[in-house]
Amino acid sequence: MESYAVLKDLALIVIFAKLFGLVARKLRAPQVVGEIIAGVIIGPSLLGLVSPTPFITSMAEVGVILLMFSAGLGTDLKQLVKTGPQATLIACCGVFVPLISGALLYMAFYGASPWGDENFYRAVFVGVILTATSVSITAQTLKEMNKISTKVGTLILSAAIIDDVIGILVLTFVIGFKDPATKPLKVVISTVLFFILATVVGVISYKIFKKIDEKYPHTRRIPIAGLAYCFAFSYIAERFFGIADITGAYVAGIILCSIDDSDYIERKVDINSYMIFGPVFFASIGLKTTFDNISMSIVWFSACFILVGLISKIIGCGIMAKICGYDLNDSLKVGVGMMTRGEVALIVSQKGLSVGLLDSNYFTCVILLIIFSSVLTPILLKIIYSKDKKETAT
Repeated sequence: MESYAVLKDLALIVIFAKLFGLVARKLRAPQVVGEIIAGVIIGPSLLGLVSPTPFITSMAEVGVILLMFSAGLGTDLKQLVKTGPQATLIACCGVFVPLISGALLYMAFYGASPWGDENFYRAVFVGVILTATSVSITAQTLKEMNKISTKVGTLILSAAIIDDVIGILVLTFVIGFKDPATKPLKVVISTVLFFILATVVGVISYKIFKKIDEKYPHTRRIPIAGLAYCFAFSYIAERFFGIADITGAYVAGIILCSIDDSDYIERKVDINSYMIFGPVFFASIGLKTTFDNISMSIVWFSACFILVGLISKIIGCGIMAKICGYDLNDSLKVGVGMMTRGEVALIVSQKGLSVGLLDSNYFTCVILLIIFSSVLTPILLKIIYSKDKKETAT
């Protein structure tokens, strides 16, 4: 293929992704859903205008790294510490229940396998996909109802942040265990060593960035240095510790999230992500989605996957909220507020495809889960809050 043909591919991806993204937003669905559908339409499954070439795949990898870096930069560490043990317990239960439920669902359809078998890791990985929470839809709904600063609203947002951190850690372990030659102890040691390094280097890096930020506030060198730092951390995580590169990017974002210009770095990174790398990543998921091997088994699996994905979050987070002392109504708000899925679920799925833990056919399940959870969450939250007495903001 001519080297300049990639320019045609990029033009088509950007135009179609943004067009369908806007349509999705008009229909009150996540914009990323529109971008994925755009990839399906222009990809090999339908029109065949664009193929998932190595160049597109590489750009998509940069896109997912930037997305996770932005997620880390957007983390509020003070809020995380403030909410304390309650949000952490809810997040842990909100990861554990969907993880087990997803794995059992896969085993029910495709058979249980012994520890260490390829099918066993595929089952666990399906559970990992279900652990991710996307709080953007919930946050917007709570904001519209003027409930975002309430005790329950703050708890939901904090638990969602911790939820994603735990989910990324689980992803790291599962990918590490997947290789038959890899010993469990080695995975644990590598992961612990990485986070020790991240802590030590993170403290030093934070102080250096803080000094630079004080000397050259709000200058372009800050986001440029931050971006280089993100790529370096991603490379070190994958190359030397066997940790997913997206984990390295996320950790890099968390390290820099407390400097004064973290918002400025995030805005500059988001420009690149929004204009080119983000659309390429989400469209690439559509490009790799195939309907050739779709069977009734997968159709039934998709229906059960959506049902389990929604209910497991409500049960896991809701029960733990009740144990933490919240009444039934507030516990239900927490459970429903935590059931939305979005970018992180797609990122995890993409990583699973790249390491052979997921077939492209199952992207359809994830996309449908995102659509259903994004539509149902605002509706259910408004119904639950409508039965409420006025809740005073904290």
